[in-house]
Amino acid sequence: MPQIPRLLLIAYALVVAPAAALLGGCGDGDSPATTATTSTALPALASRPPARGEIVVRGDSSPATHGPYTFEGRYLVRFEQYAPEDPALDFSGQTPLTVGLQRRAGDPRGAIAVFESARRSGRRELEIRGRYFVDVSFGDFPYVIRFTPRS
Repeated sequence: MPQIPRLLLIAYALVVAPAAALLGGCGDGDSPATTATTSTALPALASRPPARGEIVVRGDSSPATHGPYTFEGRYLVRFEQYAPEDPALDFSGQTPLTVGLQRRAGDPRGAIAVFESARRSGRRELEIRGRYFVDVSFGDFPYVIRFTPRS
């Protein structure tokens, strides 16, 4: 059996093992919040921790899929997108932030459209029941989406 060159073992130790350890720390998606952003200038929707039952999804780019999350009832769904390098950016001329809910990641059949908006922020109420992935299929900027249960 041939021996693995020492240089490959060093490369593995410096690159592959730490990457695997980092990815291994990912949760199952049922945690109350997902924090996938590294930006320091977070918008108001991300400035406070999720309340009981809230789901907060953040990301720096799209396409991205978050979850799955379990929804039970009526939700106020809000989004904010932001440009840390240009806080005064008018999003009306940008790619619309497109968000949907999918039963299976990457499978648009039966998806629930949530937002398709070229604005800084938006809101709507939805009745959502079951386990869904939050699919952010388009958008050019970091975003926050907050699902708040309604009484």
